[in-house]
Amino acid sequence: MARVPAAAPNPMNHLKRFRRPRRSPRTTPELAATPRPWARAAGLTAVVLVGAWLGLLIVGNVRAAVGPMNTTMTLRPSVTGGTKINISPLGALHLDSHVAPVRLDVNVDQLDPVRSQALVDHPERLSGLQDEVTRDVEHGTLDLAVRSCVAVVSGATALGLAVYRRPRRALAAGGLALALLTASGATAYATWNPKSVLEPRFSGLLSSAPSVVGNARSIVTEFDVYQRELARLVTNVTKLYDVTSTLPAYQPDPTTVRVLHVSDIHLNPASWKIIASLVEQYKVDVIVDSGDTMDHGSAAENGFLDPIADLGAPYVWVRGNHDSAVTQRYLEGIKNVHVLDGGRAVTIAGLRFAGMGDPQFTPDRSQVPGGKGVQEAAGDRLAAALRAQRAAGTPVDIAIAHEPSAARRTDGEVPLVLAGHIHHAKMEILENGTRLRTEGSTGGSGLRAVEGTYPDPIEASILYFDRDTRRLQAWDAIKLGGLGLTTAEVSRHLPKENQPGADQSPSPSPTPSTTPPSPTPSGAAP
Repeated sequence: MARVPAAAPNPMNHLKRFRRPRRSPRTTPELAATPRPWARAAGLTAVVLVGAWLGLLIVGNVRAAVGPMNTTMTLRPSVTGGTKINISPLGALHLDSHVAPVRLDVNVDQLDPVRSQALVDHPERLSGLQDEVTRDVEHGTLDLAVRSCVAVVSGATALGLAVYRRPRRALAAGGLALALLTASGATAYATWNPKSVLEPRFSGLLSSAPSVVGNARSIVTEFDVYQRELARLVTNVTKLYDVTSTLPAYQPDPTTVRVLHVSDIHLNPASWKIIASLVEQYKVDVIVDSGDTMDHGSAAENGFLDPIADLGAPYVWVRGNHDSAVTQRYLEGIKNVHVLDGGRAVTIAGLRFAGMGDPQFTPDRSQVPGGKGVQEAAGDRLAAALRAQRAAGTPVDIAIAHEPSAARRTDGEVPLVLAGHIHHAKMEILENGTRLRTEGSTGGSGLRAVEGTYPDPIEASILYFDRDTRRLQAWDAIKLGGLGLTTAEVSRHLPKENQPGADQSPSPSPTPSTTPPSPTPSGAAP
């Protein structure tokens, strides 16, 4: 049989092996990596919200003058909206002025001295104060609205450009931000409630404001009276701010040590602002607190003590009858605080201090049977500690106790002893030569200021010591009018040996007592 020759190989068959197989359009990587529409929308929304928030945070605030006050107005993201007016250090007012995802924050930064003085000197201008404030607020909010639009759009656009790196996406983010801000403004306008100012919520020291200006019913029925009283209150606060910011400062020589003596703050948050102002203006080296910083000594009150760390000077403290062991332990953990108890001594700025905490804890202001003897026994222990310090070659310059009855037991053992408790400032020389300085209430008796007919004043003292002799050279007694009052007084006092024409030799040291001091009545527990 004849063989059939094999067919010649087709060269195209060989090339077919190298052909790239066709892929289904469904498996294209570019299409597979494309995010779903809802994911893209969520991402864009997140970029817009974050960018808008950053824009408001950086440049979205306006400084505006409202009446005699310099304020800062800011828009902040919020779930419930409303308006918050911060009046440091008195507290804050919260108004349910609108419902929108943005809140208006108004911070009262300071009072303008020129406008404040004009208001104080010309009370007749109070009649137009309401219209002036209204105009100032309108101008400030209009400026804030324009600035906020620019801040929101700029922030969202900039962040969109940084994230997407595409101008169209960045412009879309800016447009969406503007639309959201416009919708928020329209919502706020539609829900605006001008009557919310009649029903504010107070926090901080301002929580006492309703009892000062009257309840909601009297405000509605006697609005003219309320308006006048509110204007008077604004004027008084203006004077208080003006006084505390412009107190005359003594200019001592470099060898002078300055000690600020405060006492009986009684949970008044306004005290920290006043103390910080005094520390700055008088260049205070040491702050001495002779007790009753708290009101009930509870752990819930401990947060009130946190500003002490930022007052700018070492803080020497002894326990009062309104301060508990819980209070003392909390203060021991705050930087720059020196807690003195049991006669413990410490040297600060070249002066040596020793103190004894109050042996009683009576936050309810009750009289404890035998309380006078307990106080005198504590004073005797402090005197014994002073004698031990002198025997060791480290004599104490200033002793501290809360009760004057305990402080008197140190007569003859120390040149100067500081006390508080009675909410009334006084200076006296004891029988054996020790000088007793009893401070008034630096808190104006706290919120108890509204209990009596006339509120207690806010009192403090600046004590000037010679750095070499460590003796008292002079003291300034500072007295500010309490709640609703406008008086202010700073008086300079010199010890007898430092007065003009007196012998300028160093004052003699106290004579150690050989007999107990004459008994003195111990007052009630303020």
